[in-house]
Parts: sequence; C-alpha cells; structure tokens
Amino acid sequence: MIQPPPRYRVAIDTGAAILGSPRVSSVLATASVGTALCAFALRQTIGNAGLLAIVLSLVVLVATSLAAQWRNIGWRALVPISLMAFTAWAWLSVFWSQYTLESIGAVSYMLIFTVLGIYIALVRDTIQIVRAFGDVLRFVLVVSLGLEILTGLVFDTSLQALSIAGNLGTTDPIQGILGSRNQLGIIAVIALITFATELRTKSLQRGFAIGSLVLASVVLLLSQSPLAFGVALVILAASAALYALRRVPSGRRRYWQIVLIGFVATVAIISWVSRVAIVASFDASGDLTYRLRVWRQLWDLGEVHRLEGWGWIGPWNDELAPFTAFGNFGGRVPDSAHNAYLDVWFQLGLVGFLIFLGLLGLAFMRSWLLASRRRSIVFAWPALVLLALIVSAFAESSLLIEFGWLTFVVCCVKAARELSWRNALDTKPQSGV
Repeated sequence: MIQPPPRYRVAIDTGAAILGSPRVSSVLATASVGTALCAFALRQTIGNAGLLAIVLSLVVLVATSLAAQWRNIGWRALVPISLMAFTAWAWLSVFWSQYTLESIGAVSYMLIFTVLGIYIALVRDTIQIVRAFGDVLRFVLVVSLGLEILTGLVFDTSLQALSIAGNLGTTDPIQGILGSRNQLGIIAVIALITFATELRTKSLQRGFAIGSLVLASVVLLLSQSPLAFGVALVILAASAALYALRRVPSGRRRYWQIVLIGFVATVAIISWVSRVAIVASFDASGDLTYRLRVWRQLWDLGEVHRLEGWGWIGPWNDELAPFTAFGNFGGRVPDSAHNAYLDVWFQLGLVGFLIFLGLLGLAFMRSWLLASRRRSIVFAWPALVLLALIVSAFAESSLLIEFGWLTFVVCCVKAARELSWRNALDTKPQSGV
C-alpha cells in the first residue's frame, strides 16, 4: 500500500505552487516596482526602518518564488557577467572604504534592489514587465498630481512630509511625491515610453492608454525640468531612428547602424561645442552652476583615491568625510554628485568607472539590437528606457539607487537573456554530428 506523503511535505509543495504561480509573480513584480518608485515617499512617511522592513520582506518572498520556479528558469538565469563584476567591485570597496559600516549597508541595500530587478526580469515576459511598470507609473503620477492640486489650488499650502511646496498655482515647478522636479520629470518621460508601448501593443484599452499619455505629458510640462525636456528630445530622436531601422532589410541594417553611430557622434560633438547656448535655451544656467561647483570639488577629492575610489556609499551622507567637505552650495547640501558617472568614479575609482561603462554599453547595445531586429514593438521599451536612464545620468545620480537601479537591472538582465553567448551552450547537437 502506497503511503501518503507527510503533511509537512504537502504543505511545502502547496506553498511552492502558490508562490510560483503567475498571479503571485505578477503581484510581487508590481510590488517591487512600486516600492522602488515610492521609496522617497515611504522613507519620508514611515522612516528608513519601515522602508527597510518592506524591501527585506519582498526579498524573502521573491527568493522563495524564484526557487519555486527554478525548473522553468534554468541555469541561464545567471545574471550578466558585467553586472556581477560591478556589484563585486562595489563589495570589494568595503575593504578600503573610509566609512566601512556605511559601505556595507549601502552595498547591501543596492544588492536588495538588484535581486528584485533580477526576479522581475526572470519570471515575467517583457510585455508583462511593461504592464507592471505602467500600473505603478500611473498610480504615482495620479497621486503626485492629485497632491499638487490639493496643496497648490485647493488648500494653498505645502506638504513638508513629502517635500511638496504646493507650487501648482504659481509659475514654479512641481515635485510630486518624488522629492524634486528632475526626478518627477524623468519618471514622466519613462511613463511616456511605457504608456506609448502599451498603446502600440494594444495591451491596454485605447482610451485608457491615451489618457495615460496625456497625464504623463501634463506632469512633464508642470515639472519644468530642463533635464527631463532634454531627455524627452533624445527619446523622440531615438524612437524615430528605431522606427526607420526596423523597416530596413536585415541585410543592410548593419550599415545603417554604423551610419547612425556616426550621426550620433557628430550630434554629440556639436552639442558639446554649443553647450552654453543649449543650457541657456532651457533656462538651466542656475542648476548647471550649482552642479559645476559640486563636480569641481568632487574632482579634487577624487584624485586622492583615483584608482580604487573612496568606497561605495550610494546617496551621500553629509555627516561623513569626505562628503562633509562639500558643505552648503547656495543653500543646497548635495546628496549625490548629480552625475552617475562621476559618482561611480568618486566612490569606486577608475576601475569601477570602466566596469560601469562596460555594463551600460553592453546592456544598451543588446537592448538596441533586440529593438531593431524583433518584430514586436515591445522590445523597444528596454532600449528606450535604458537610453533615458543613461542620458539623465549626466545630470542626476538616480540611476544608481532604488527605482533607477532596479529598472536598469530589469532591462540589463532581460536583454542579456535574449542576446548572450551562454544561449549557444543550450543548443543540443543533432544526431549523427
């Protein structure tokens, strides 16, 4: 007589089936994106301890869910080598960091969002990822605009807990629940990419998708972010180039890719030469002056540990050296280098900077090739979102933390799974060969 399995084994199998189900995966993916995007608001309302409790709980749940689905994912779930190299170097920086305990905490925090991003990329299809991001972005934009209306028009006050100044009734920019106009503007640009993808793929009702696009456009305009406007122009140009490339015969596409690279290099050189006029046209001279002061001070201090960096810290802590040296610039205390590339160089040195450039380059190259080769328009989403993050990284460091880092990891891992040399190892030889 066959003995029934023990009760504990039945409970384990049932739990694994639930955590590995598509519905739970969808909920965990949406919760991870939402937590990352709302991290500033959560930190301001429930504190660092509350936010940490949420993300640690998510890590436990996604790790269990990933284990339950491991047979369907397989060994190719290994993350890109370039991503592993960057996180490994960040961990190694703990040993020479000038603030060891803070570095351990910062690297661990980055690893949390790395795990969440890897989970999303492995268990969800690209269109499902787009829908998860779309739902979260709609929620954040609606809440941000709603609070701005309440504080700026209805009650004419400010909401200090979320750093909302109530500027909607004035000519000043709004910040929403993201803490600054640049962050709100960048999120609005990513939302435009996401909502346009939902519209083109018909994964959302047409009227709802068009309404979402109008919402993101309004928020982008109200943010008055010169950085976001510049990023939006780059995305429009990239979208047009991608649209044209997808219609070129595959045999001639390589040559047109080379022509495109040359064109982009030429535009970049012209933009650099005309940078003063460009900054003036966006009325961003004040922000640029502030950033230049931060960058000059950072460059002087970075020369002390040029090769290995000062140690990973993520967002700056103005109570620790060397960040105390930045002081108060025009009433603003820097919480980052306002440039992800300089931030990586300062914290991880030249070695970390080169690894970071390789990581970004490989991720974007893979995603761009996928977007130009695949028939489905959904493959354009990772390429355009990555481009938005890469361009905005020249004036903000948000790529390196929370939502920016999670989004980058999602796009990076997704592209690597589609275009990786490890795929060739899964090819089985034919019989007789």
